[in-house]
Amino acid sequence: MARSLKANKGSVYLADQATESKVKQLDLSNVQVLAFATHALITNQKGVPEPGLVLTPPKTQQDSNDFDDGFLSASEVAQLKLNADWVILSACNTASDDGTLGAEGLSGLAKAFFYAGSRSLLVSHWSVESSSSVKLTTRMIKEAANDNKVGHAEALKRSIMHLMMEDKKTVYAHPMFWAPFSIVGEGK
Repeated sequence: MARSLKANKGSVYLADQATESKVKQLDLSNVQVLAFATHALITNQKGVPEPGLVLTPPKTQQDSNDFDDGFLSASEVAQLKLNADWVILSACNTASDDGTLGAEGLSGLAKAFFYAGSRSLLVSHWSVESSSSVKLTTRMIKEAANDNKVGHAEALKRSIMHLMMEDKKTVYAHPMFWAPFSIVGEGK
């Protein structure tokens, strides 16, 4: 994704750098595309009180605190200052509800990212398979980056079509590998 967007190496945070502290400390107000490729939890999954993204936890239990416990919750996301054209949430269940009784989909993480300042999101409606998700999101970004007239939904569609036709794994034609993802918001 970073290569397709021509992002500098310093803007990619992996492993020990992909922490909640890092996300909260970065100036994200000028970032046009923000991508998270991680795990997401829904309310009450693994005992969490609200949906959120799992990031690299602090090295020791003693280092864990309210600022960085390795879980970027929806309420913490809502406090970020974004001006992003597109936030890519390549994780399971990112379109889920906030966990309140009768809540509708997109009321959890998606709502929080919109509140924080994202104009468009890639979200998933249920669990996703990792290797196909990597292929799908990287191709989607490449499609959007190669043609600035291609909107986010069209880039996703093209990526899905490419994934379905892939020679090496015809199994990717099955909807379980691409159907969880959708674009929401007003992206180009």
